[in-house]
Amino acid sequence: MVTEHEIILVSITGEDRPGVTTAMTEVLGKYGAEILDIGQADIHHSLSLGILFRIHNKIHSGDAMKDLLFKASEMGVNIKFSWVSDENYESWVNRQGMERYIITLLGKSLTAEQVARVTKVIAGEYLNIDSIKRLTGRIPLDKSNEDVRSCIELSVRGSLKNRSRIQRNLVQLSAELDVDISFQEDNIFRRSRRLICFDMDSTLIKTEVINELADRAGVGDQVRAITELAMRGEIDFQESFTKRVALLKGLDESVMKEIAENLPIMEGAEKLMSVLKRCGFKVAILSGGFSYFGEQLKKRFGVDYVYANELEIEDGKLTGRYLGDIVDGKRKAELLRLIAQVEHIDPQQTIAVGDGANDLPMINLAGLGIAFHAKPKVKESAGQSISTIGLDGILYFLGFRDIHIDENLNLLLKKKL
Repeated sequence: MVTEHEIILVSITGEDRPGVTTAMTEVLGKYGAEILDIGQADIHHSLSLGILFRIHNKIHSGDAMKDLLFKASEMGVNIKFSWVSDENYESWVNRQGMERYIITLLGKSLTAEQVARVTKVIAGEYLNIDSIKRLTGRIPLDKSNEDVRSCIELSVRGSLKNRSRIQRNLVQLSAELDVDISFQEDNIFRRSRRLICFDMDSTLIKTEVINELADRAGVGDQVRAITELAMRGEIDFQESFTKRVALLKGLDESVMKEIAENLPIMEGAEKLMSVLKRCGFKVAILSGGFSYFGEQLKKRFGVDYVYANELEIEDGKLTGRYLGDIVDGKRKAELLRLIAQVEHIDPQQTIAVGDGANDLPMINLAGLGIAFHAKPKVKESAGQSISTIGLDGILYFLGFRDIHIDENLNLLLKKKL
């Protein structure tokens, strides 16, 4: 009596229609087949279905394949069979224990060149692509809508020899090809982020508030010059901050109120905050700017923590001094760690987002650090960056799909109504 098993991979392609997977697995069920792996994709109504199965009694495999062939013909799809040896199967199973990484490509649109160049880097590190998913909705041919974006997520596996090299190469490609690329280890922390910390100026809002204040005080050019040096990391933040605040001496407090009530919010911030808050994230603003304006954003977005610098005001005017310690880059990292401890969150479950050199300490400490529309030096040090779209691009780096984002926003809208 023949009892030897047989492993077969069946590949089914053709026009997608309801019931194909049901029909094929029902046939296999008649022969007691064990499903070892299964995967299905639908691209523009075109079905690609793969089923790896084992027939425990080899004598039945011919009958099973014959019935599958008849069923495929009946449903108008193509079918192909491949035999898999035990050695080949065991080798494939052993590779499943290798490290897994997630690479996300994000932009207004994605080109074949961008995908080819990124996948070439992946292959050069001897990593294998397990799956590719589209996170954004289907791309319209008319891209006049500013909100159009395209994002795919690649799951790759292998023993990575040099993580810094692949990270460096992907950062370089990101700059060359005008595409945002995220490279993350696919571990338990990636799936359980719980705290996000934002810089404020030029991150949550489209301006540097200190420049707005300086313009009203008539010292805009002087302050901007110092700000630019600090953002590039060419001078110490504390020194630059002290100099800039001193130039604001005598400015009326009413100017601050006017600016606070008209803060230009960064694109995508409303959507990002709505989704993250609904999903239970804690949100913090850790800013080298001013708490007066951070508190305004706290009210608007339901931010949980605000740490920024406090300007000294006497008789309704700025004195040119500040109160307390300066929130610089080092302090931002300390605050991220402190908030994580208070919330009982592992630092690997945190996200940090900023645009300047003084954001790098918290960006590099967080489990996911993102340079947002940042200078090249900051992007290179951060590893992950977003430059092609707004803040809601962060949701794709977290693995959200458009359908999930829209569901959350629709629920919030119904709640408000």
